[in-house]
Amino acid sequence: MAVKPHSSSCERNREPILGVLREYFSDRRNVLEIGSGTGQHAVHFAAALPQLIWQSSDRAENLPGIRAWLDEAALPNTPAPLELDVGGSWPSGPYDAVFSANTLHIMAWPEVQRLFARLPAITTDDARLTIYGPFNYRGRYSSESNAAFDEWLKARGAHMAIRDAEAIDTLALAAGFRLLDDIAMPANNRCRVWRRFRG
Repeated sequence: MAVKPHSSSCERNREPILGVLREYFSDRRNVLEIGSGTGQHAVHFAAALPQLIWQSSDRAENLPGIRAWLDEAALPNTPAPLELDVGGSWPSGPYDAVFSANTLHIMAWPEVQRLFARLPAITTDDARLTIYGPFNYRGRYSSESNAAFDEWLKARGAHMAIRDAEAIDTLALAAGFRLLDDIAMPANNRCRVWRRFRG
């Protein structure tokens, strides 16, 4: 069995995120998590929200760690993780909810664009989309710590950056998703929730 990876930030943010999911995913059934990372979120949220089938996904190199978490938890609502690179093939769905945490600032901007562009093909007409992470507003950092984090990201990779909320909302709207809520979270992060609309 693979060694279970561990993220301390997942431990810190899982309860605040769960509070949002309890409200906005309460009537959902099939969730696709994009960029499941260690797998800790998948296990925690699936255990707390047993009405959901929580489908984890990530790039191939992260799947063994995710499987280690899922296998240990042995929950009935966590199928095997899927390999998903936003630039490659996607599962067919349909999913009535999509969740992603701390991914948009790691992806290159064209990958962020592709993520949103692919959502209509895999989601139901009333799907919810929830994304957790840091955001800028009107091109400005929301805190000094986020400014420092953005500098660290860009030093790590020129393609990385904290994204502007308005630019993400434009992508979401083009994909048929309207913003429902924008919730302040610990450590200067946000949990932003959209709903797909018809027409």
